[in-house]
Amino acid sequence: MKQDINYTMLFDFYELTMGNGYFQTGLKDRICYFDVFFRCVPDGGGFAIAAGLEEVVRYIQQLHFDEEDIAYLRSKGAFCEDFLDFLRTFRFTGDIWAVPEGTPVFPKEPILTVRAPAIEAQFIETYVLLTLNHQSLIATKANRIVRAAQGRAVSEFGSRRAQGADGAVSGARAAYLAGCSGTACAMADERYGVPAGGTMAHSWVQMFEDEFTAFDVYCALYPASATLLVDTYNVLRSGVPNAIRAFQKHSITNGAIRIDSGDLTYLSRRARSMLDAAGLKECKIVASNALDEYIIRDLINQGACIDAFGVGERLITSKSEPVFGGVYKLAAIEDAEGNVIPKIKVSENPSKVTTPHFKKVWRIFEQESDKAIADLITVYDEPMDETKPLELFDPDAVWKRETVERYRAEELLRSIFKSGELVYDLPDIETIRAYCARQIERQWDEVKRFENPHNYYVDLSQKLWNIKADLLQQAKA
Repeated sequence: MKQDINYTMLFDFYELTMGNGYFQTGLKDRICYFDVFFRCVPDGGGFAIAAGLEEVVRYIQQLHFDEEDIAYLRSKGAFCEDFLDFLRTFRFTGDIWAVPEGTPVFPKEPILTVRAPAIEAQFIETYVLLTLNHQSLIATKANRIVRAAQGRAVSEFGSRRAQGADGAVSGARAAYLAGCSGTACAMADERYGVPAGGTMAHSWVQMFEDEFTAFDVYCALYPASATLLVDTYNVLRSGVPNAIRAFQKHSITNGAIRIDSGDLTYLSRRARSMLDAAGLKECKIVASNALDEYIIRDLINQGACIDAFGVGERLITSKSEPVFGGVYKLAAIEDAEGNVIPKIKVSENPSKVTTPHFKKVWRIFEQESDKAIADLITVYDEPMDETKPLELFDPDAVWKRETVERYRAEELLRSIFKSGELVYDLPDIETIRAYCARQIERQWDEVKRFENPHNYYVDLSQKLWNIKADLLQQAKA
């Protein structure tokens, strides 16, 4: 997918003023390390799903300032001419590591790390954050809804309720890679290959002289994919009976009806009985109407006869918790000799204290079950010896310790850019979707609970713990 808009100027303005400051104070080439991480899983869930990397890659590849951008910046009166001249040939020359899209991720661990000269690292902050935050939020919400549906198809229906055009298109992409079966958004199909489909609106039914004629014409036009919306007037008295007549007239046995209002459990059960009695046992029932994971779970528990769900505003906006909360924080710099110097941000709020240094993230899997049991964050040059027992503890509760002896460790962060060049083969959307499904299977059911999920350990190596403790002590001095 080609990005047809240059988003270079999608900055917070302070990134420009800091860049100008770095340029004038001789810090523009200082190598910095920034981590993207988040502090809390949306909706109190057990994990989030990383998404948005492909958009970040396209953005990095197109970073450049054109003459209109330079003229705008000159008009602000805040930037020196040498800095503006420097921007004319600006390109990203740094390194980026990131977890693959579709990976379950947990609070406080890096999901993307940037190593680059200070100006470059600072300039990309806003776009990287808005992209990873948005798509990870929607992917996380979509996967909760998909899991609630227990194998029933979930289609993303939210374009008209999304926050802007890009929110609709990229949100549909994120929902699909996290497990949705498709989208109502045609542009998401055109750009990303997310299967687009749909039924009809109430206006189609209202356009004809009666409900049966509307269904009859639609079945004639789309005999292979006819899904009839049966709640324009009355689901049980007219909608379902007219749908049955239309299906029978056109010998359609595998069509579908959609119910968009009312008591979905009651209506779907009655509709199922009517369809079965008419010999249409293969006819599917689709439900929509402001659904989310909790409503879907309740419908299934109540015995609703629903085969598929269309989920709109509560998915595409993540209505229950519409902010992902990812942040972009300095973790280290390099001195003139190339030594990595860890940096820490200290806060009165303990949750905002950062973990310093250039780091690696390892996922620890139990050998017997192949299930993930913890993530371990280490300093970048620490070896991982799987033959030695691994002692894990909760960094927020160090008395909670667990020793693991039979395990495998997989490094999560992959090299994406090296010296400004893309070194990562971007997978297609189907590959990402399959990968995401596999990684969700490798999580314990206790972590996948909607309420009060198991507290998954994100641990620090002893070396990294000591470095962090020393920097905290220095900050107190």
